[in-house]
Amino acid sequence: MIQCLTPTDFTDYELLDSGNFLKLERFGNFVTIRPEPQAVWTPTANIQSWERDAHVRFVPKSSSNGDWKKLKQMPDQWTIKYEFNERDSIQIRLGLTSFKHVGVFPEQAVNWDFIYNNVTAQKNKGIAPKFLNLFAYTGGASLAARAAGAETTHCDSIKQVVTWANENMQLSGLDNIRWMVEDALKFVKREARRGNKYNGIILDPPAYGHGPNGEKWKLEDQINEMMTEVQQILDEENHFMILNAYSLGFSAMILENMIGQQFRSSKREIGELYLNDKHDKKLPLGAFVRIASK
Repeated sequence: MIQCLTPTDFTDYELLDSGNFLKLERFGNFVTIRPEPQAVWTPTANIQSWERDAHVRFVPKSSSNGDWKKLKQMPDQWTIKYEFNERDSIQIRLGLTSFKHVGVFPEQAVNWDFIYNNVTAQKNKGIAPKFLNLFAYTGGASLAARAAGAETTHCDSIKQVVTWANENMQLSGLDNIRWMVEDALKFVKREARRGNKYNGIILDPPAYGHGPNGEKWKLEDQINEMMTEVQQILDEENHFMILNAYSLGFSAMILENMIGQQFRSSKREIGELYLNDKHDKKLPLGAFVRIASK
């Protein structure tokens, strides 16, 4: 059965409205307007009212970059918090990048909870969990694993975002995450050759990307090879794994077929991640599959 999951307790984030290929969002104390290719419907409020509420709007210059137009005074960088419980939380530094991103994908909070809860459960069984975050961006999943007590490895091909993730670790009062600036597929193959195993893995690959040495990544061409290699490094007895795919037209059933071949004995759930705006419009933000040892 396909599930649809959305964050329910992310107090520092709201999707306020969406439509006309745009989304109006609140990150902490600041409201942004950004492009969103999935928001093909009509927004509930008009864009003029959006601009009265927003602090900043992203103005594309091309398909890959653009500029931010400030509508109200705000800093170029600020911080938000995500709480797992009364004891554990993480902090993420946001910023206005030229690629329209601000440093967090808020729909991933449901996966942060999954990671935190599975690491906690493994620790309660007496396991010392090892966790790997591939295509790791600014590290929300890495922080969730480390906050729960996992030995955590964070792998991304872009040095600047690994530095950003390190800053988020320090903001969150955490330490000892292992940082790898490397092509994800090369890293996984090397770990497999060395016989290294992980109790938890998340992959959040882009549709297209490049490694630090010019390696090319294309999701549909290489994801099956990646999952074959990942199978070699996921602990057979005690494990969980998440695979996300934010790519237009990439169905959750594709992920289910692939995972069904590679991980036959694991419990699994498949579905879509989405954000619900204040007017109850649901913005789809990618397919996922999650597995765990039985």
